[in-house]
Amino acid sequence: MKIEKFVIGPIGTNCYIVSNEETKECFVTDPAACPPELVSHIRNERLNVQAVLLTHGHFDHIMGIDSFLREFPVPVYAHEAERALLEDARLNSSAMYGMKYTFSGAEYVKDGQELKIAGMKVKAIHTPGHTVGGCCYYIPEENVLISGDTLFCASIGRTDLPTGSMSELVRSIREKLLPLPDETKVYPGHMEETTIGYERKNNPFL
Repeated sequence: MKIEKFVIGPIGTNCYIVSNEETKECFVTDPAACPPELVSHIRNERLNVQAVLLTHGHFDHIMGIDSFLREFPVPVYAHEAERALLEDARLNSSAMYGMKYTFSGAEYVKDGQELKIAGMKVKAIHTPGHTVGGCCYYIPEENVLISGDTLFCASIGRTDLPTGSMSELVRSIREKLLPLPDETKVYPGHMEETTIGYERKNNPFL
């Protein structure tokens, strides 16, 4: 497996290309935008995009979806509790920034549901708190967690936007993420990567 990071969109969101190096199949997370360099990289590497995975529906993680789907028409997955946020420009905060973006074409997953994408088993973990339908994606065979804005290096996501809850976010991380193996590599929605072991010992919010 190979993970490549593109920092894109209005607030510098980490968009990951997670690819199977044997088959060249891949999925993409949180397309905040669809810049030419992202599209050309996928085409130049001859990657076969299988899906888009959304960790949550805030505008800075979703505004490139429609443009991306015009280039690569694939399913878009999000947690079922995030539907209202994806489809409401006020809830996803795009209206606050004068953009008013919504997306209504997602396929919704449940907590614990396992997706088979690009030859990988990807488990959806519902982690409410940053948003009501926040979701992390865990690839156990690779010890990889894509955490969106739930968990950052020595920090956690903000909870002052619609549907956010500090108590729920801390509970989600403690109960659902910290039990993962120490060596689990965490790929967050912003800033640098970390590990579960490091966050268990060093995160001041936990």
